[in-house]
Amino acid sequence: MKQWYEILFENYARKYDKENFTQGTQGECDFIEKELAFDKEAKILDIGCGTGRHALELARRGYDVIGIDLSESFIARAREKAKMQKLNVEFQRYDARNLPFYGAFDLVIMICEGAFPLMETDEMNFQILHNAANALNNHGKLIFTTLNGLFPLYHSVKDFMASNHEEGNVIRENNSFDLMTFRDKSTTYVEDDNGNKKAIECNERYYVPSEIVWMLKSLHFKKIHIYGAKLGAFSRLDQLTSEDYEMLVIAEK
Repeated sequence: MKQWYEILFENYARKYDKENFTQGTQGECDFIEKELAFDKEAKILDIGCGTGRHALELARRGYDVIGIDLSESFIARAREKAKMQKLNVEFQRYDARNLPFYGAFDLVIMICEGAFPLMETDEMNFQILHNAANALNNHGKLIFTTLNGLFPLYHSVKDFMASNHEEGNVIRENNSFDLMTFRDKSTTYVEDDNGNKKAIECNERYYVPSEIVWMLKSLHFKKIHIYGAKLGAFSRLDQLTSEDYEMLVIAEK
């Protein structure tokens, strides 16, 4: 049986590119470049690359990038865009829970909930972090964004989704946050690229900072920093608070 994220990302690549939450690519890549100290020799793995927006932009800036995603339609769209833009980026279909990369990359990125934390169990989410760590070389860096567990302790996720809806976006309703599991269940309504309307029962895991730190320390990361994640404007100056819906995590070996 297909999981909700597989159904959501089926035949949704073109509309995905138009969603408001995918419009921060330039600024996010500016931040990634700074974290790389503009080292054009760096090799980058983009896990949960979607339609390739970060991978393509980083390749345009001269970096060697491989993008992976579980969605066949996203990978097909990413390859199509690479060909149209005459960019040399390798896009491969992989499940982030089972990756073949070991010590090959200077940087791994997972932006906009790329794979983590969408999985149906905590163990699966941890396996994605484990595989990201394995893909890095001895001095590698991991940059990812994830849902901030501090936010639903102080705010209604349901109200947040309603107030941040814009025309043309995915619509989420019936949010139900479980304090015992830190999982938010919701019904997501989306229209795919063929005009088919879907109602999908979603289940996402929110993480508090201490959980993230514990997982990354257990994977032998030595430096771990967590900040608030602002769309298109990542910064080490943004201290994480309960007002941030997402957190930005930077971990170094």
